[in-house]
Amino acid sequence: MLTETAIQSFAEQFPSSPRGARAARRHAVRWMEERGHPPASDVSCAVALVVGELAANAVQHGRVPGRDFGLRLVLDRAAGVLRVEVADAACAKRLPTAAPSSSPDGESGRGLLLVDVLAVRWGSAPRSPVGKTVWAELTLEI
Repeated sequence: MLTETAIQSFAEQFPSSPRGARAARRHAVRWMEERGHPPASDVSCAVALVVGELAANAVQHGRVPGRDFGLRLVLDRAAGVLRVEVADAACAKRLPTAAPSSSPDGESGRGLLLVDVLAVRWGSAPRSPVGKTVWAELTLEI
C-alpha cells in the first residue's frame, strides 16, 4: 500500500517574462490539483493568486536579462501549510513591502497587500550569491 508523504515539493525555473509568470501560476494550480485541491477550490485559488503576484513581481521588478526566476512549492500536510517561494536574480536595494506604492486610483501597487491577506505569513530574504526570494505561507484551511 502506498502512503502519502507528509512533505511534498515542486521546483522549476521559468522565463522572466509575462508568459513565464502565467506558466508558473498554471503549474502551481496543476500541482495542487494533483494533491487533491481542485482548481476551483479556495486553496487552489489562493495559491494561484499568490504565485501569480509573486511571479509577476519577479518579472517586473526582479528581471535580469538572461536569468530565469524560480518557483518552489513545499506542501507540509502535517502542518497544514503550503509555502510558496519565488526567487529572482535581481539584487534588491530594498526588500518588498505590502505598502501600496501607487495612488488609490492606480491600477498597480497593491498585489503584496493581497498576498498579506491570503498568507498566514510572508516575507523576503536576500539570496546567495545574488538575488532575493519572496515567500508566503498559506494554510490549507482557507
